[in-house]
Amino acid sequence: MIEGNREVAGDAALGVAVSAVVAVAVTMDLGGHRAPDAAAYAFVAGLGALMLVRRRFPVLALVATATGLLAYYAAGYPPIGLALPVAAALYSAAEAGRLMVASAVAAALVVVSTTFRLRDGEDPGYLLGFELASTLGLMVAAIALGAAVRATRLLRAEQRRSADLAAAEREREAGRRVQEERLRIARDLHDVLGHTIAVISVQADVAREALDGDPEAARSALAVIRRAGDDAIGELRGTLGLLRDQGGGEGRAPAASLRHLDTLVAAATAGGLAVELATEGEPAPLPAVVDGAACRIVQEALTNCLRHAGASRAELRLRYERDRLRVTVSDDGRGADLTAGPAGRGLTGMRERAALLGGRVVVTSRPGAGFRVEASLPLVARR
Repeated sequence: MIEGNREVAGDAALGVAVSAVVAVAVTMDLGGHRAPDAAAYAFVAGLGALMLVRRRFPVLALVATATGLLAYYAAGYPPIGLALPVAAALYSAAEAGRLMVASAVAAALVVVSTTFRLRDGEDPGYLLGFELASTLGLMVAAIALGAAVRATRLLRAEQRRSADLAAAEREREAGRRVQEERLRIARDLHDVLGHTIAVISVQADVAREALDGDPEAARSALAVIRRAGDDAIGELRGTLGLLRDQGGGEGRAPAASLRHLDTLVAAATAGGLAVELATEGEPAPLPAVVDGAACRIVQEALTNCLRHAGASRAELRLRYERDRLRVTVSDDGRGADLTAGPAGRGLTGMRERAALLGGRVVVTSRPGAGFRVEASLPLVARR
């Protein structure tokens, strides 16, 4: 509404300026066959009034101005020039994108005016050598100014549109990152709690069976349960701290990393699973996301050995290659038919972690032959 009022006020001011300039030229009465009268000044007022419709009807305003100017000269009123009365209308048409119409009207006016003035006996040298150049210069300047204003307006509109698109893209990207972070946290919590519950379940059975005959074994199993519970609480506190304060790292649980592999192996061993660890190739620093994903995949695989496979032994192999890390976890458990039903959350989570990095996880098993988890993670994480 405010912008519309500003446009109307600007057009009204332009109309007043056009009328005032042309009125001065009419009042000077520099010749002609007829003295200025009310009709001449009505023409002046009409030129100014046309500026009020120049935005909605730019071609109409231009044609009406040109037609009125020709009628003014045909009536024999004093000369007021050719370019000056139509300059504002030419500018308006060019500003509205009607560049060809503005050029055609300007050319037609010049041709008609020059033809009639030469026929009336005006000096060709003055008319063609001096006045024509100034008339064409003013017309071309008005059209060029209108075209430049339009081009600037379109450029600014395109810049605003590009800025809006960029802002929307940033918002979508932020939303995507938030969703990925939520999935990551959900996977971490699933891995931590699943591993902890598996250890607690196994050790609770050990404690129950040894409670009467071997109190020392029962106390040892309860100590493992206590440590597993404390570790899980620490992970949960760190995750909740991360959700409460994205900017602070105090009180946050350490990030998952193969540096903590000994802890995972010790927890699995304490749960009754003998784990053989082997490393091939030259260990190298890993990107943080690859390191964390590998650790979580190992954790989930060992958890499956404890909870589902009924295994007593497991083999964990890390193979460092030039461009990727290969992780293999196999066990001697009872295995299962993986085609019999949908994959569990643990297997799905491992595959999703690897896929986000451009890698993959393959799980194979058959009844009586144990499970085998093979992960291939590129050392250059996919962006």
